[in-house]
Amino acid sequence: MSSPPPADYADLRALVVNCTLKPSPARSHTDLLLQVPIGIWEDQGVTVEAVRAVDLDLAPGVQPDMTEHGADRDDWPALYDKVEAADILLVGTPIWLGERSSVASRLIERLYAMSGMLNEKGQYVYYGKVAGCVVTGNEDGVKHVAQGVLYGLQHLGYTIPPQTDAGWIGEIGPGPSYGDERDDGSRVGLDNDFTRRNTTFMAWNVLHLARLLKDAGGVPAYGNQERAWADGARFGYETPEDR
Repeated sequence: MSSPPPADYADLRALVVNCTLKPSPARSHTDLLLQVPIGIWEDQGVTVEAVRAVDLDLAPGVQPDMTEHGADRDDWPALYDKVEAADILLVGTPIWLGERSSVASRLIERLYAMSGMLNEKGQYVYYGKVAGCVVTGNEDGVKHVAQGVLYGLQHLGYTIPPQTDAGWIGEIGPGPSYGDERDDGSRVGLDNDFTRRNTTFMAWNVLHLARLLKDAGGVPAYGNQERAWADGARFGYETPEDR
């Protein structure tokens, strides 16, 4: 860029969760695209941790620790510690049968398990955090998948910046995936200007909004506190009969 960024982002933390179906160390096309925002953020001094969710034993369920509900093992509490510490959550997923991966659905279900928890201001625990989504695949549905992921995250309390979905989709059907090598030695998708642009916009928009929220102390705690509502505060709400 011709001018320096408008802020310092070095105190921010980002957690990148790759929801590929491939356990490490298998090559992941989604991981390759995730390296774009990771590189931008690390260049700005952001502390970035990347996790491949399929490497973990995330038990099915919507309770904070499923070992208390019959599971033999549950790695979710340890992963949640990373979620809690991060200002930014970036979810990467491939497309299978036109939908996000089963691993991505499991991640969102487990995020939902904590959605009743509150932060120090009495808001739901994900308030003040920012999220984005990266999608790859050889099937139609990048926007459909991003729609579902981002809807779920905002419903839980994450703030979604503008243009915060990015992806790459190859020719529908069998064929090369993102980053595969062509016969001439070039790599599929890496020169796609639409993907490069949108991934860059997503990375910076996430940074900008995370900076704004952190500097503002999060989302204002008025009109969105569960306990205040339960105690009778209605924050200006009126029924038609009250008017």
